[in-house]
Amino acid sequence: MSAASRPTLVMASANAHKVREIAEIVGDRFTILPRPDDVPDVVEDAPDLVGNARLKAVAICAATGRAAVADDTGLEVDALDGAPGVHSARFAGEPTDSAANRRLVLERLVGVAPVARTARFRTVAFVAFPDGAELVAEGVVEGRIRESASGDSGFGYDPVFVPDDGDGRTLAEMTATEKHAVSARGRAFRRLADLLADPPADSIADPPPAADRAG
Repeated sequence: MSAASRPTLVMASANAHKVREIAEIVGDRFTILPRPDDVPDVVEDAPDLVGNARLKAVAICAATGRAAVADDTGLEVDALDGAPGVHSARFAGEPTDSAANRRLVLERLVGVAPVARTARFRTVAFVAFPDGAELVAEGVVEGRIRESASGDSGFGYDPVFVPDDGDGRTLAEMTATEKHAVSARGRAFRRLADLLADPPADSIADPPPAADRAG
């Protein structure tokens, strides 16, 4: 795809780890512009991942006048009734502390048998266009939570999550290429790139009512 024909999207996130991952995942399939420094963070107070991603994408689109892309990712642990879910980034409270979030998950799973430590990462990638159109893609990876953290790569909950589609290593023990191949974010953004290249008629439309949204 030539540079002139690639979709160009403003990134809603200022998280350097996340932006780098997304750029690695999509390669040259679309062009990412950084969020302008003068655009403030968006309050993420929606009840689900789709809602939070939409809040961020719509706000950045309105601020810049350009198509904007945002994502939201949640870790859903079955033994914790789906928590931390939409609260994953701030599970241990404010300010955001990834190590504290991981410790809290592990503390709440003390005594839970390995077979019952099933979990999944879910990522929603959302594009808001200046004309009001919207595009959404989702990626999910199933796995389990280790009893202790392992690995120095990745970020967030990566050191405690072992994907079912892997070889027994945590996401933080994988190379970036290995992780992107199986991660929820990798799956969501590859799907989004496909939709940007050839959007189905019913994929760009008004969002469904909140009660009908997945996440």
